[in-house]
Amino acid sequence: MSYLERFSLAGKRALVTGGSKGIGAVAAVVLAEAGADIAITGRDRTGLDDTRRAVEAHGRRCVVIEADLEQAAEARRAGEAALNHFGTIDILVNNAAISRLAPLVEMSVEDWDATLATNLRAPFILAQTLAPKMIEQRSGKIINVSSAAGSTALVDHAAYSASKGGLNMLTKAMAAEWAQYNIQANAISPTVILTPMGEKAWGDPAKGAPMLAKIPLGRFGKTIEVADLILFLASPASDLICGENILIDGGYNAL
Repeated sequence: MSYLERFSLAGKRALVTGGSKGIGAVAAVVLAEAGADIAITGRDRTGLDDTRRAVEAHGRRCVVIEADLEQAAEARRAGEAALNHFGTIDILVNNAAISRLAPLVEMSVEDWDATLATNLRAPFILAQTLAPKMIEQRSGKIINVSSAAGSTALVDHAAYSASKGGLNMLTKAMAAEWAQYNIQANAISPTVILTPMGEKAWGDPAKGAPMLAKIPLGRFGKTIEVADLILFLASPASDLICGENILIDGGYNAL
């Protein structure tokens, strides 16, 4: 198999959550460039349509599924809609996430529940919905977009960090149960990526500068850098990697 074939997704179908903007939008286009047909979910119809057009510009099919993944029934419906459209999903990218920042003593139960529902429960439901077909065909890739905050605690990020730490362990559980069916489940843990959510949390120099000082490379990440890692984990080139949490953090955890 040639180098290009090892990174090709020709004939594959991928579901990318949070596909209206940020990492999800870029990842959807990168996977399409590699040959995959794409299903995308999100709440912003305008953003989803922008991503759809970008995917279709590469000659790939794209189905838009509007869904609020905070709701369990909506997460289930999104997975089933993708399956109904394509027949099977070979690649699941659990990217959608929210961040409700507050000190622990001030955080509301509602914000805690919304964060855990979107960032942890939805990936579980989507994987549970799509895995039976992957098991049947004895192949599949599940890529959970976690965060460096899932391994290292940050002030005001308690719910977010708890959800991402849980996602890391969920990834290992997926690998433990499904690797026997040739399904590779892995997590990606980026440092700050200047998506709209990243800007909200770290755009203020008073908050961003101290974080930057902890990153040996001295900069935050770019969406394309995360999307490239997603492509690698979605491709045959990564077939031996399973149950891992891959840090993409500019050296943050090296200190």
